[in-house]
Amino acid sequence: MISEAVLETLRDLAPAEDIYVQEPLAEYTTFRVGGPADCLISIGSEEQLGRLQRYLHMVDIPFFVLGNGSNTLVRDAGYSGVVLQIGRKMSGIRVDGDRIVAQAGALLSQVSKEALAHGLSGLEFASGIPGTVGGAVVMNAGAYGGEMSQVVTEVTVMNREGEIMVLDNETMEFGYRYSTIRHQPFIVTQVSFLLRAGEPEQIRARMEELSARRREKQPLEYPSAGSTFKRPEGYFAGELIMKAGMRGFQIGGARVSDKHCGFIVNVGNATAADILDVIGEVRERVKERFGVDLEMEPVVL
Repeated sequence: MISEAVLETLRDLAPAEDIYVQEPLAEYTTFRVGGPADCLISIGSEEQLGRLQRYLHMVDIPFFVLGNGSNTLVRDAGYSGVVLQIGRKMSGIRVDGDRIVAQAGALLSQVSKEALAHGLSGLEFASGIPGTVGGAVVMNAGAYGGEMSQVVTEVTVMNREGEIMVLDNETMEFGYRYSTIRHQPFIVTQVSFLLRAGEPEQIRARMEELSARRREKQPLEYPSAGSTFKRPEGYFAGELIMKAGMRGFQIGGARVSDKHCGFIVNVGNATAADILDVIGEVRERVKERFGVDLEMEPVVL
């Protein structure tokens, strides 16, 4: 629990209406599960973020930066600390020629729509990814042969002292579902994309094609965090899970999707414990059958 004295200071650093005490986190994640955070603050600006994180470091209170919650699984007990949510209040998008600059809270889908509106190609793959720009660049999100590393030129980050730094593409050290930020105390505040001119109708057609493929192949009708496991080298996680006989395996309200075995979905009133139990069973069965260690993609909070 956070003391009233700390809450009073937080209210000096951010508007009181943006501070939520004992806030249920299930409402902030695409899995739709999880207990409350001691405190959640909706971040309104880079300056505010700097003040808050410096203070939280000073008083040694843990905090977690959350975007759209599309790659996060919150435990049923919730989070003992402060969640700094970078979302719609930091979601500005600016187009300058063949470049797009987006704040970290902007949804990838919205940035893709802006690219389409300005006849810019390169973000079609991202049009159906439910995350924010900040979260996507941290994990080098990708789909259908495209990934953030192909279009990102600069990433603006804040270090733990509140100082702003700009990292170029090479410095980001992008890899499969990886960037250097995963192991650095940096918070993404803005991302710059370099795209290329294209025909709007062709761009729209590609987006519609990928959207149709998602609807056909993925269980979009249920809450989930997308692909539950990273792709193991030389294999496809969903195929291994299917061949291990885990299609439709269910504990409580958590189930291995019948449509795509790489997804674990909340089919109704699942708990985080249900989801983690299913994940554990899947990993154990695949390890026994194929000797492959499946690595979780979502962050467990």
